[in-house]
Amino acid sequence: MKLDRIDIRILHELQKNGRLTNVELAELVHLSPSPCLMRVKKLQQSGYITGYSAHIDLAKLGPTVTVFTEITLSNHRQNDFSRFQQAIEKVDEAIECHLISGGYDYLLKFVTASISDYQELMERLLEAEIGIDKYFSFIVMKSPFVKHHLPLRTLFPE
Repeated sequence: MKLDRIDIRILHELQKNGRLTNVELAELVHLSPSPCLMRVKKLQQSGYITGYSAHIDLAKLGPTVTVFTEITLSNHRQNDFSRFQQAIEKVDEAIECHLISGGYDYLLKFVTASISDYQELMERLLEAEIGIDKYFSFIVMKSPFVKHHLPLRTLFPE
């Protein structure tokens, strides 16, 4: 499916507010409701829209710690990467995992209740023998902003 400017507008509006009614969305993208709904369903069926979720203010729930972790694996065979990724995907506190180029193999983002919980988690991962050679931790002190939307209009200009 090739996207046009209206599809991009639909995606842009839905990522800003996934709770829009079809009528509200249609108005924002300058379509009538029926064709708008058909396009949204097509975007969902084609895998462009992968789900809807709520953004949660963790600070209101209680104290947490966010840690970015650089991880280097001991070995670099395909099976080593697969084993690591399968294990890390099962860790609830690991909310992002990126295979990257450069001086280390992965950049992960963890959210835990405390620094000691993070350290215990890392010790368990090391003991699990999933191929970690070394890791470096970066504790987030403050997040001036976190965007939950992609810059679709810049990436895919009309």
